[in-house]
Amino acid sequence: MRAKFFTARSSGATLKEAAAAAGVSRTTGHYWLAQSGGVRPRRRKPRPALRLSLDEREVISRGLAQRRTMTSIAAELGRSVSTVSREISRNSGVNGYRAVRADRLAVTRTARPRAGKLADDPVLRGYVEDKLACRWSPQQIAERLCLDFPADPLMRLSHETIYTSLFVQAKAILPGELMAQLRTRRVRRRPQRRMKGPQGPGRIPQMTKIAERSERVLDRSEPGHWEGDLIVGRYGRSHLVTLVERHSRYLLVLPLPDARSSSVIAALVTAFKQLPQGMARTLTWDRGIEMTRHQEFSAATGVPVYFCDAYCPWQRGSNENTNGLLRQYFPKKTDLSLITSETLAASVAELNQRPRAALAWQSPLEVYSRAAVALTA
Repeated sequence: MRAKFFTARSSGATLKEAAAAAGVSRTTGHYWLAQSGGVRPRRRKPRPALRLSLDEREVISRGLAQRRTMTSIAAELGRSVSTVSREISRNSGVNGYRAVRADRLAVTRTARPRAGKLADDPVLRGYVEDKLACRWSPQQIAERLCLDFPADPLMRLSHETIYTSLFVQAKAILPGELMAQLRTRRVRRRPQRRMKGPQGPGRIPQMTKIAERSERVLDRSEPGHWEGDLIVGRYGRSHLVTLVERHSRYLLVLPLPDARSSSVIAALVTAFKQLPQGMARTLTWDRGIEMTRHQEFSAATGVPVYFCDAYCPWQRGSNENTNGLLRQYFPKKTDLSLITSETLAASVAELNQRPRAALAWQSPLEVYSRAAVALTA
């Protein structure tokens, strides 16, 4: 039943649907998830023939209830009398011998769980805990180990091991409070994918469509091409502009007094004029009305603005992904106006120092800095 439950969960079924597929109650399914942290338990090896099965223990239980001798019970099972005697003495409780309880006790005793690599290596565990505290993802940690310790094969770990050490708290390898540092802040694995809602189109004059953007922007080989967006805080009363450089995934965040187009354009002009030479080539935005005055921005900076197609946020994929990372620091419904400049700068610095899979596990800061130096040399 448990295997059916986790098979359904891995295919994206809800808790209620997975419980129905396994023929158990929703409470039982919830208990299984809490017990395993949402991680599918490993399949147990078949029980060796030399060990007593549950059916054999049922025979012993019925024989004792009928006041039969151990010799006759052993003869019926085809086992030695000493095996039956040892089974009864080991697994009897205050209510006598019960087959199910005895089988559970026997399985528990035969388990030989390993402590795990993180439990055995305090140096590796300390590295993982430090990076989790910096809000690195398990995959980022696992891949960065290869770069930070290239000559030490013992400093290797899969991201699944980190997730298991966090979610399966029965092992108690990593502190449970570190789960709050994960991007999603989940306490167990969830196989379902969440989809972002579409963005509403705005009425923007003289838009240049993204299809007219150069091929050099698409392949990300040339630095200086940016994606931008407006993040809205609690009650729609506080705002931030996020800018992500496509080549390096480097992030800039600009606080705003309000969401008026004039305020957004003023902040963008100031930011782009401070960029290193050659690092301001294009800007890609969605169809939000905050960019109504985009022509003023282009006139002041010489940077053309390209607009995504309606309901196509993936055309600014780097920016959308980075906004999700930033929400780890400032969740939705946060009053962004209460965030100090020091806190905002520290959060952005942390994100720019995280290794990224798309950058061969280099950080955006490393790639951006090299590109800026190369352009100004």
